[in-house]
Amino acid sequence: MKAPFSRPSLRPYLPYRQRAAKDEGGLTAHFLGTSSVLLRDGQTSVLSDGFVTRPGILRVGAGKIAPSRTLVRAAIERLRVESLAAVVCAHSHYDHALDAPVWALETGAELVGSESTANIGRGLGLPESSLRLVRDGDTVTYGNFTLTFLDSLHSAGDHYPGTVDRPLVPPARAGSWRTGTAFSVLVSHPEGRVLLHASANYRPGALRGQQADVIYLGVGQLGRQPVEFLHRYWDEVVAETGARRVIPVHWDDFFLGLDRPLRPMPYLFDDLGTTMSRLLPLAHRDGVEVVLPLPWQRCAPLSGIARTTSPEV
Repeated sequence: MKAPFSRPSLRPYLPYRQRAAKDEGGLTAHFLGTSSVLLRDGQTSVLSDGFVTRPGILRVGAGKIAPSRTLVRAAIERLRVESLAAVVCAHSHYDHALDAPVWALETGAELVGSESTANIGRGLGLPESSLRLVRDGDTVTYGNFTLTFLDSLHSAGDHYPGTVDRPLVPPARAGSWRTGTAFSVLVSHPEGRVLLHASANYRPGALRGQQADVIYLGVGQLGRQPVEFLHRYWDEVVAETGARRVIPVHWDDFFLGLDRPLRPMPYLFDDLGTTMSRLLPLAHRDGVEVVLPLPWQRCAPLSGIARTTSPEV
């Protein structure tokens, strides 16, 4: 029997570690844990979520939380972010939207998401001119990046359902950051297409007709779902879009800070080993490469794969 506070080892998956980019050119990505990904091409940068505060489990469970401007500034300096066009929130839980308004305040970026995300921005004093509301099917463009927002579903067992209906002023209980709208975000660029799919769930048929080369695939809670669910999830998101590379995200213990190596969630919350043992055979079946991202490392997510699309952006 697995002790609930023990956790899977990453050792079996070391061969799947993503390689660092060799040069400065082209589209690059930095993974910041959970589903936070910084994409840039030398001219424009866009960020998903940007969750770097990562308050501990006791504070989340029994206290109030707030974003750390110090930690956001440190991340900006470490990543050498000189400008940022947009911060995009997959949904409005604290592990996605807690720090996003601070990135916008620090860089002048637009905060992009649902009305719930906008109310989180308003609570931290973001002006209306820095808020961009999107709905299913909306497309926004920043430089060579075109982002299409597609309605999705939060993973099973949503602890904080509902919407944020008024400006949210921290510190507040973690449950105040309610889900709002969950999005899957298709990022089109002249080099290819990247799908940011943060939550391990799907709307049947929602991605029909969409194509992606690489997917940052949310796998949180998949280890607690029936194997049939994971198969359907793979087929609806990965097989449907024709992706050739999958980068699992939202598997790490986000109660631990980014100043230490990432560790999987304890068995009490999830089972990454079970997830990977089911996901890897599907990837092998479909000829899809699986790579495990490392925090902070500059990678080239589209490098070495034949593009399945011809994006017009």
